[in-house]
Amino acid sequence: PATARPVRKAQATPAAAEVQVADAPAGTLDEMIVTGTRDRGRTQFTTMTPVDVLSAKDLQDGASNQLLENLTQVIPGFNVQKLPSSDGGQFIRPAHLRGLSPDQTLVLVNGKRFHRTAFLGSRGAQGPDLAQIPDFAIGRVEVLRDGASAQYGSDAIAGVINIQLDDRPGVYGYMQGSQYYAGDGTTWNGGLRAGTGVGDGGHVVATAEWSDGTLTSRTHQRTDAAAFQAANPSLHIANPVQRWGRPDETSYHYAVDGLLPVGAVDLYGFMTVATGDGLNDINWRLPSATSNSSVYGLAPKVFPGWDLKSLYPNGFTPHEGIKYTDYQAVWGARGHVGDNFDWDASGSYGENESRFFLYNSINASLGPNSPTDFYLGTQRQDEFNLNLDGVYRLDVGALPEPLNIAFGAERRLEIYTVEAGDKASYQVGPGASAGLASGANGFPGFSDLQAGSWYQTSYAGYMDLEAKLTPEWTIGGAGRYETYTGFGDKMTYKASTRYEITPDVALRASYSTGFRAPTAGQINSLSTSQGLDTNTLQLFTSGRLSPENPLAVALGAKPLRPETSQNYSLGAVWRTGIGLSGSIDAYQVDVNNRFSSSSTITLTAAQKAQLVAQGVPGADNYTSVYWFTNDFDTRTQGLDIVLDYTQPVFDTARVDLKLAYNHNLTQVTGGSLNANPTQKILYEQGLPKNNITGSLTYSDHPFDYQVRVRYYGKWTDSTGNSTGDIFQTFDGITFVDLSVTYHISDALSVKVAGENIFDTYPAKAIYQASRGIEYSRNAPYDTYGGRYYVRFNAAF
Repeated sequence: PATARPVRKAQATPAAAEVQVADAPAGTLDEMIVTGTRDRGRTQFTTMTPVDVLSAKDLQDGASNQLLENLTQVIPGFNVQKLPSSDGGQFIRPAHLRGLSPDQTLVLVNGKRFHRTAFLGSRGAQGPDLAQIPDFAIGRVEVLRDGASAQYGSDAIAGVINIQLDDRPGVYGYMQGSQYYAGDGTTWNGGLRAGTGVGDGGHVVATAEWSDGTLTSRTHQRTDAAAFQAANPSLHIANPVQRWGRPDETSYHYAVDGLLPVGAVDLYGFMTVATGDGLNDINWRLPSATSNSSVYGLAPKVFPGWDLKSLYPNGFTPHEGIKYTDYQAVWGARGHVGDNFDWDASGSYGENESRFFLYNSINASLGPNSPTDFYLGTQRQDEFNLNLDGVYRLDVGALPEPLNIAFGAERRLEIYTVEAGDKASYQVGPGASAGLASGANGFPGFSDLQAGSWYQTSYAGYMDLEAKLTPEWTIGGAGRYETYTGFGDKMTYKASTRYEITPDVALRASYSTGFRAPTAGQINSLSTSQGLDTNTLQLFTSGRLSPENPLAVALGAKPLRPETSQNYSLGAVWRTGIGLSGSIDAYQVDVNNRFSSSSTITLTAAQKAQLVAQGVPGADNYTSVYWFTNDFDTRTQGLDIVLDYTQPVFDTARVDLKLAYNHNLTQVTGGSLNANPTQKILYEQGLPKNNITGSLTYSDHPFDYQVRVRYYGKWTDSTGNSTGDIFQTFDGITFVDLSVTYHISDALSVKVAGENIFDTYPAKAIYQASRGIEYSRNAPYDTYGGRYYVRFNAAF
C-alpha cells in the first residue's frame, strides 16, 4: 500500500507523488501531501480527511532524538508511556494515537509499511517501534488522523503515520548534550547526513545517528527495606535498593535512501538500521525467609550447607538488559505509461530482534549450581512484503478533472520467532520440590518448549477512486479485500467527501470500516512475569498462556479474531490571507472484538501441575494465569482543533504560532470488561481526555526564540496488585519549554534550551510509595523534572 516519494519532473506515481510547490512554505495548508490519498494534486487544504504535516524542525525542537517522544510534543492526541522497570516495556514504549492501541496505528516509511516490533507490550499490543527510525534522517512526517484500513490494510484503525526520509543534497550534522535538573539522565546525541544528486532528478542520501543516555532515578527507600535495615543494623542495605526511572541506553541508527532515473523508470531503494542496548533495575528481593520464602527459604533442606544469604546477604536487585537490532530494506521501480497511467512495483524485508538478559539474580531451585547472570532468550519479528500499485487518470468529459483510479495488490508474510535462553534461565531444579522458585528470578527465560517460529501470510487487493463532481465538490471511495492464513478474509470500505463553501473554507466528512488482524505472536506466544504487591510487598508470578493452550481452552479461551472498526469523521478547514489557517474535526471510532487480556484466574494445585507437566517455565510458582482475548467493544469520540498563524513583522522578523487541541473520550460499550472494573477504568480513564500543545516562535535573524506549552488532562492509574487494585487520579499538568537559537552563520547555529523549565512534577504516586516509586510508572509524560540541553547544527 505505497504512498509515493517526490519524483523528478513532477511525474505522478501510484500513490500520488509529492510535487514541490515553491509558493507553499512548509507547514502551510497549500503544501502537497501523499498520505490518505492517491491523487497527486492533494494538499492539506484539499484533502478529504485531516492530515498533519510535521517538518524536520518540528521534530527536532525537543531534547530527545527519538521520533515517538518528539511526536508526543507536537501532536496532542499522541501519547507515549515511559513504563520504567516493566520488563521490555521500559525499552520498547507503547504509543497511542487517539487513545487507541499502539498496534491500531499503521506506520509507513516513504509510503511503505514498516514492520512490527517482536515485543508484545501492554495488553498484547504488537505495533511498530518508532524509536528504531533515525530521527535525523527524517525530512517530514505526515499523520493521517482517520481510519484508513480500506486504503492501507490491517492496523490503520486510528490512523497512519507516514515518515518521509530527507533526500536533500548537502552535508548536515549536529551534536547535542542534555541533562535533567536533578543531575542525572545525561545524554549525548550526534548525527551526520550526507546527500548528493544522481542523474536527472535522482539522489542518494546516507545518515548515521548515535545516542548514549544514563539512567534517571526518582526513587525513595522501600518501606520493607527500611524496616529490614532497622532490624538488622549490622547489614548494609543500599538506599535506595532499586531505582525507578529511565534506563541506561545506547543506540546507533543508520539510513540510506536512493533513487536512480533510468529512462522513463525510477529505480529506488532505502534502508533503516538500528542497534543498541539498555539496562535497568527491577524489583528488589528482601533477604527474608519469612517474606520471600520462594528464594530465601528452605534451601538447607535441599542443599545442605548452602543458603542464598551467603551470596546475597543484603537482598538483591536484578538488572534487566536488552540488546536489539532492527532493519528494513525496501527496493522497487516506478514509472509511467503516457500521461495518465503510473505504476509502482516494490518489495521489502524487515526484522526486529530483541535479546533479553538478566544480571544479579538467581535460579533458586538450582541452589549453589545456579549462575547469577542469564541470557533469557530472543524474540524476533520478520516481515516480507510485495506490492504492485497503479494509478490511472481517466478523462470524463462531464467532470472538471480526470477521475483518479488507484488499484493494487499486496502479499505479506509475517514470521514470529522465539529462541530459548540459557537452560538455567528456565530450568526447574531440585529445590523446586521444597518450594524454591524455578527460572531466573525476576524474568524466567524462554524455554525450549516455548521456542519456535510461527507464520502468517496475507494477500490483498484494493481499488481507490477520487472524483471531482463539480469545482466545489469532491468525493472518494475505497474498497479492500484481504485474506489471512490465520483466520480467513476481511473486506473493508471507505467513503469520503469534501465541499468547498468558498475558495478558503471547506467542509469534509468520511466513513470507513477497518480491522486489525491478530498476529502470529499474539496467537502463539506465552510468557512469565513477576510483580510486587503494593499492599503486602510480596512477589507474585503471573503466566500468560497462548489462547490455544489446552488449559486456557478449558478455562474459556477462544481463538483470536480480527478487531473490527467503524470510523466516522466530520470537519471543516479554512485559510485566510493574513496567515491564519486551521481545521476542526469531530470523530467517532467504534471498535468491536477489541484485543486485550482476559480476566486473571487463580490456579488450583491441579491446574498448576498441568502447566508444569507441559513444561511451561516458572509454572510451579504461578499464582494466576491469563491469555489474550478479544471479548469487548469500545467507542472513542473526540475533537481535534488545529490553528496556525504565520506573519512577517517589523520588516525583518516573523511570528509563527501553532496551537492544537485534542479531546478524546473512550467508553467500554460491551463485552466482559463491563464485569472487569480494573480494565474498564484503565481503558476509559487511563489516558488524558484533554491534551493541548502550543508553540510561539519569533524569528529575527540571527536569533530564533521559541516558547512551547504542553498540557495533559487528568487521568487514572492502577497499582497493578495481584488482587485488590487501588486507583489514583492525577490532575492535569502543564509543561513549558523555552529555546533560543543563534545562527552564527548560514552553515552553523547553536541552540540553548530547556524542557519543563519550571521543573514541574506530577503528584506523587501515593498508593505505590511502599515500592519506592515517587511518580507513577504509567504516566503519559516525562516524570523526571526539568532538563536543559545545548545543540550545535552545521551544514556544509
